[in-house]
Amino acid sequence: MEKSIAAALWILLTLACFAQAPKPAFSPYEVFAIRYGTVPAFSLSKAHPDSKAGTALMVWLIRGNGRNILVDAGYYHERFLGVFKTSELVRPTERLRLLSLEPGDITDLIVTHFHFDHIDGIDLFPKARVWIQKDELAYHATQAWQKGGHKFGVDPEHVIELVRLNTQGRVALIDGDAREIMPGIKCYTGGKHTYASQNVTVETAKGTVVLAGDDAYLDEYIIEGTPNLVTLDPASNLRAIERMRKLAASPKFILPGHEPAVMQRFPTISPGIVKVQ
Repeated sequence: MEKSIAAALWILLTLACFAQAPKPAFSPYEVFAIRYGTVPAFSLSKAHPDSKAGTALMVWLIRGNGRNILVDAGYYHERFLGVFKTSELVRPTERLRLLSLEPGDITDLIVTHFHFDHIDGIDLFPKARVWIQKDELAYHATQAWQKGGHKFGVDPEHVIELVRLNTQGRVALIDGDAREIMPGIKCYTGGKHTYASQNVTVETAKGTVVLAGDDAYLDEYIIEGTPNLVTLDPASNLRAIERMRKLAASPKFILPGHEPAVMQRFPTISPGIVKVQ
């Protein structure tokens, strides 16, 4: 009887220790905005549809805690080069070399959604673990191609590539909203730019930075509180934008997916690269 009581107490004590165990410590990350091209004659603005500022093609680097994390992979395959008339287009890998990073140095790749200008370059990074929302992959591997499905901007080859990488154990499926995938990095859904598009928060020395992906194309969507030009659910998109405002340490730290002004907002490190924090 005494042994049974002692064993039970030991189990309770062990469980209590686990319950009180602190989260893994991490150092604040650095975040870089990387512009790999421009679509000069194309505006995503509702307020200024004839804007001459053009559309910025962007990826984002998160660096710290022994990891080099890329948010989105850009595009470079020839079949996409004629979709937009672009200028200053370079492979994202060429920009990364300006930060002394080779493709094999990228440890993780967070894909915000399945549109080709965000996912096409996944094959450039041979060692990266690819993070994507489970529902985003499931939908675009199945229902998107059925009658009534939403597949605008999605290339079937990218779906096939993600499935192939998954069979190799290189895909991490994020299961839903507000998931911390690494210490100090969280993914949020709800913007509905695509079926399960996501945006990302990063903890830096000056607070939380929000990488909005295409849940908000431009600053104006954040400032004015209007739904994105492309969304499957405007009300959901508005809620996502409102949450971005609450999560960010400062309005300037909400970084839309295609905002040219981001490159003037922060210090330039190298051509096409600014350091957010």
